[in-house]
Amino acid sequence: MTDLHREAATTGAAPAPMAHDARDLSEADAPRTGERRYHIGLAPGELAEYVLLVGDPERVAKVAQRFDSVELERSSREIKTATGRYRGMPLSVLSTGMGTDNVEIVLAEAIEITQHPTFIRVGSSGALQPEIALGDLIVSTGAVRLENTTSFYVGDGYPAIAHRDVVWALEAACRELGHPYHMGLTATASGFFAPQGRRMHALPVRYPDLAEELRREGVANLEMESSALFILAGLAGLRSGTVCAAYAQRTDGTFLEGAAKEAAEARCIDAGLAGIHLLWTIDHTSNGSDAHAHWSSLIGQRSRWQEQTGEQTPEEGGN
Repeated sequence: MTDLHREAATTGAAPAPMAHDARDLSEADAPRTGERRYHIGLAPGELAEYVLLVGDPERVAKVAQRFDSVELERSSREIKTATGRYRGMPLSVLSTGMGTDNVEIVLAEAIEITQHPTFIRVGSSGALQPEIALGDLIVSTGAVRLENTTSFYVGDGYPAIAHRDVVWALEAACRELGHPYHMGLTATASGFFAPQGRRMHALPVRYPDLAEELRREGVANLEMESSALFILAGLAGLRSGTVCAAYAQRTDGTFLEGAAKEAAEARCIDAGLAGIHLLWTIDHTSNGSDAHAHWSSLIGQRSRWQEQTGEQTPEEGGN
């Protein structure tokens, strides 16, 4: 284990439980080659305790090129990993591929080889509210579960909620970077076309008005991964959150392309990096005090500042 991986595995905001012991599981339950997990191809110590998740494997290189150094790069199926150091912090970026079924596999194995990780998804989505412009960022506060992967873990009424620390950090990052952003609920679908109400020529769509219904219900955006992330991380007692760029505007049928799409992706990556670095910084500067009390005091300071300046939060009519 390298010094970087040793640090990543032994520090964090909360007391870290011991690495998960899979000796009581059968080989069929938890397939692996030696210590490497079957799908992600990683062993304990090779994934940092702070992880950015991306759907597109090609996005891993775009994130890793912003690292100060890269110690490990690995590719297994559609899952690519880079672990290194970013602005002093140990950090990994890991691709999940598309969909909650892939997220379930990646998260289940990643949790097994880490101790108390924090996950932030950096992705793309379709905007459902007309005030969200193409290229804007959306920070998810929770997810509507329009998929069935998580139904094998929890009941139908169980909410998929992003962790408050991560929501706060991502909003703070967007503000600091000056990127246009919105806060709200994200709907997670099980596919791209019919499961998101997209009309097609060759195939029938059972719920063609789905996007409009979600818009009326106040849902901000639609994508394919976040509910699984929030459910699995929450059940494991871990922090997770999502920031997505709006590639599609479902209210007028437009879609982002070319340089504008690349710029939106870059803004989303920057926000994810800034957010997770802020989490790491606060986790490691609480001076031994209770981490949640430290977070609460910072949020309280921000609230008082808003009262003094009259700045509005997005829910109150701001960004």
